[in-house]
Amino acid sequence: MLRNISRRELIRKFIACGFEGPYSGGKHQFMKKGDLKVRIPNPHQGDIDVSLLKRVLHQAEITEEKWNSA
Repeated sequence: MLRNISRRELIRKFIACGFEGPYSGGKHQFMKKGDLKVRIPNPHQGDIDVSLLKRVLHQAEITEEKWNSA
């Protein structure tokens, strides 16, 4: 089950899923895994909510099961 998450925890879990970074880029930082490049939300208003997390995970091709086990 997904829940709101801090930006720091998001980055830690992305690394656990095999991504590298975060790297600086334009307005948003991004993380990479092979040819896949995913923008990381900026930490403007506290935690990242579940709806945004779902969109980021979809772009990163990470299943909810893999995310929860990371």
